[in-house]
Amino acid sequence: MKKVIVIGGGLGGLSAAIRLAHAGYQVTVLEQQPTLGGKLQRIVLGDYYFDRGPSTITMPHVFKQVFTNVGRRMEDYVTFYPLDPGTRNHFHDGNSVDTSSDLAKMEAQIAVYSPADAKQLRSFMKESAALYQQADRLFMNRLLLSWRDKADWRLLAGLLRIRPWLTLDRLLSRYFKHRNTLALFGRYATYVGSAPRHAPAIFAMLAHLELQIGVYSVQGGTYRIVEAFRQLAIELGVTIRTSVRVEKISSSNGCITGVVANDGYYAADIVIANGDVLSIYQDLLQESERPSMRNDRITAYEPSLSGFVSLVGSKETYDKLLHHTVFFPEHYGREFYDIFGQGQPAKDPAIYICHSGYSEKGLAPEGGSNLFILANAPSTSPSIKWEEEAYLYQNQLWRKLEYYGLAGLTHDAEVSETFTPDQLQTQTSAFRGAIYGISSNSARQTFARPSNQADLKGLWFVGGTTHPGGGTPMVTLSGQLVAEVILSR
Repeated sequence: MKKVIVIGGGLGGLSAAIRLAHAGYQVTVLEQQPTLGGKLQRIVLGDYYFDRGPSTITMPHVFKQVFTNVGRRMEDYVTFYPLDPGTRNHFHDGNSVDTSSDLAKMEAQIAVYSPADAKQLRSFMKESAALYQQADRLFMNRLLLSWRDKADWRLLAGLLRIRPWLTLDRLLSRYFKHRNTLALFGRYATYVGSAPRHAPAIFAMLAHLELQIGVYSVQGGTYRIVEAFRQLAIELGVTIRTSVRVEKISSSNGCITGVVANDGYYAADIVIANGDVLSIYQDLLQESERPSMRNDRITAYEPSLSGFVSLVGSKETYDKLLHHTVFFPEHYGREFYDIFGQGQPAKDPAIYICHSGYSEKGLAPEGGSNLFILANAPSTSPSIKWEEEAYLYQNQLWRKLEYYGLAGLTHDAEVSETFTPDQLQTQTSAFRGAIYGISSNSARQTFARPSNQADLKGLWFVGGTTHPGGGTPMVTLSGQLVAEVILSR
């Protein structure tokens, strides 16, 4: 019976652990935080419940596969339900658009400020669907480990069809002219921690993913996915240890032998690192053990967006909010210059709010609101002292939201808490506090992400920094794909 150590109990690590335990491997998950979930955590402040981390859920079939691949029914563990409309988008000029699978409704809303853009919506959606189909067929459901994988003529032909040199911003400008519509669909670049002006056009596929395949929520909150994976893992014999921090990955003659943690040594034939690839390499391995990922290569990667999060339990409700709501500034796009160009918090960022209590009672007191408020932020830097700036920046965002129509937010807040990029780095070992590890601000960083397989034999990576990319479905899928390759050898 082969011994497997999974470093990190996020969705990717749990996904792999479940698959391998079902196949008879002896699997132990070591999580440095007190609870599983990685960046996805449940926070309770008084009578208000929050998910800190991913909240927009797509591709429920990926999560279902984790259960069906081991002979279980997802419905016995966790319940997904669709959201339509998906996200309400408020623009600075007073217009708003609710994303929906009903394209006629979206056309009518867009036509209020741009009849020309409304006429282009269906043509754009056809392009979005074609991009998704290419990605699904060629990239998302396979690992690219060897030169033979990467030299596959079908893969190369697919790359040409998706035009990796074309940016999302430029693709959108072929269909739309009004800044509201450009912001509406350009924001998809931030789903992978990047800027619309630099991210490849492939991410236009997210329009099809959300509007046609659908946006979902989870009964009881997004953290229920973690709890469901945990329950299934334990049923299959996975050992889970929390508050255990791995300090070193051990090897001999180029092969994995185990890991050294703060509570002792764990022998292993296979180690799966469910954490930021760059942090794992830098913190847990000697440079001589990773010739393909030396320090200069690590520092050459551009980190993705991080985030500044404010959790607010308010005793009021707000008519402007749905389950998911975005408030766009007058000049959307400038925040990416602040963040990537200057390495500073954005002066006037778009603000995203998840109010899960809108869809489900019990997550906030009757008549109240549980607000997860997110602004994009730069990765960690010595020039940003979040301990000193967090309170001021939170108040800046709250005042902006009051200006947008959430009247009395400051006065009505019963409980609140902030989370900064520094905290994200400390608690989850995210490389420089970046949510997605590396940005997708270039074709290279998008299509040539760090490999799922390390130089050391027996060391594998799952998670958002490696293939197939960031986001809860992709992270979960990476765990399944790595487990499949391990089982095939």
